[in-house]
Amino acid sequence: MLRQPAWSCLLIVGLVIALGQRCTPLAAQETPGTDAATTAEAPPSDGQSRGDQSTTTDSAAAETPAGSDHSESSGEQIPPPVPPTNPTSPDPIVARIDMTLRLKDEIIDTIHKGDLLTVVAERANDYVIATLSGRKGAVAKDNAARLSESIPIYDELILQSPEEGRLYTLRASAHWAQGDPESALADFDKAIQLGYTESHAYASRGLFHSTMGQHDKAIEDFTLAIAKDPKDQVPRMNRASVYMVVGKYDLAVADYSAALETHSQNPVLFSQRAVAHKLLGKLELAVKDYDSAIDLVSNDISAWMGRGFIKFQMGQHQAAIDDFTKVIELAPQSAVAFNNRGYNYQMLGNFARATADYQRAVELAPRFVLALVNRAWLLATCTESQLRDPVIAIELAKVVNDISQYKDVNDLTLLAACFASADDFETAIGWQEKVIQLANADQLPVAQKILELYQDKKPIDPQLLIPPQAAGQEPTQPTERQPESE
Repeated sequence: MLRQPAWSCLLIVGLVIALGQRCTPLAAQETPGTDAATTAEAPPSDGQSRGDQSTTTDSAAAETPAGSDHSESSGEQIPPPVPPTNPTSPDPIVARIDMTLRLKDEIIDTIHKGDLLTVVAERANDYVIATLSGRKGAVAKDNAARLSESIPIYDELILQSPEEGRLYTLRASAHWAQGDPESALADFDKAIQLGYTESHAYASRGLFHSTMGQHDKAIEDFTLAIAKDPKDQVPRMNRASVYMVVGKYDLAVADYSAALETHSQNPVLFSQRAVAHKLLGKLELAVKDYDSAIDLVSNDISAWMGRGFIKFQMGQHQAAIDDFTKVIELAPQSAVAFNNRGYNYQMLGNFARATADYQRAVELAPRFVLALVNRAWLLATCTESQLRDPVIAIELAKVVNDISQYKDVNDLTLLAACFASADDFETAIGWQEKVIQLANADQLPVAQKILELYQDKKPIDPQLLIPPQAAGQEPTQPTERQPESE
């Protein structure tokens, strides 16, 4: 199966799913990535180039077998996804000239001008690289260029062979690394016009279209790639990603399901299909998919987090607590997991544990708004008087409003409620009047009722914050702000 190198831009389709208006306190948050369909296929290139420059020699530092993702198409090779270990060199380097890689006196590999070389480590005067065939060696820095600086190399190769479409795809990678997606897309268009119509050419151009927001064109290219190579599931997964972005969740489910027919041991596919099922309202199927992902990879944090969030949505609060506890075991610095577990404790009436989890979330992420808001509301309105602490609640509410610049109706409502909880009704009235100034037509009636309570020297009635419930839906607790995903 053709896969693009792991070093380049991945398709990360971020789905910001607003599951409710910010009209009531925040409840729980999905971990970053649970609403994102991500596929490790990159747009830039399809393989190696050929040049006619003189040959030089570098001594091989080591040699390894070809990578497991190494594949071929029409005699051209795709670099194996060997991720760099040096964070200063995340991109590949490009050979400036032809070279041979030697181990003692034996030639173990040949590097051609324009070849993409994966950087394993960077040293003072050279790079430790992995070649297309998976060999490791050392290349002097004078003989290689950063990908973003390699356009002149490909310009020379294209001048020598202007009808070779593959060279345009390689230059496209350099344009992409330089932050010029328009030129990159133009090079891919040119490659295809010249007859370079391999499946991965369309798949790669589809990624360009997708990242530029041209979703219809991306879907068209991925569909062409699938038609040319039905066995390659990467374009199908990327098409599913775009379907998720444009809200065609049923088509995304179909693509993920087709990919799973040949990749049934891929936990990411199960997790991505779970997200699509969730957005279609098929929560039971979403849970089953997360179950499968966890069965395959028991330490998959995103799967545990995603399943816990869905169980929260289903009102299965103890089961959600169990899943978020597992996340905390795997990632003890996860502020999101502590916030989410805290909210579910709150839903079960275990306010002490909820308070402790919110506090830990804020300690881990001092400007984590959901946790700040949840903790402030609980400290201001908790039915267990010994847990109420209006003074701390006010300080938390001030942090929240500093973040939103005192312009958010919900955050200002929280601030006013915290002052009312401290019996400072004069200040509460002032902030609630500010709420009324900013409130829209739908928010105004509730805002006015809250103001009247403060004018009567009464604290906020949390029932006023509960949105109308759909028939048969589990009632929302007073201190819930509808979930959002990051």
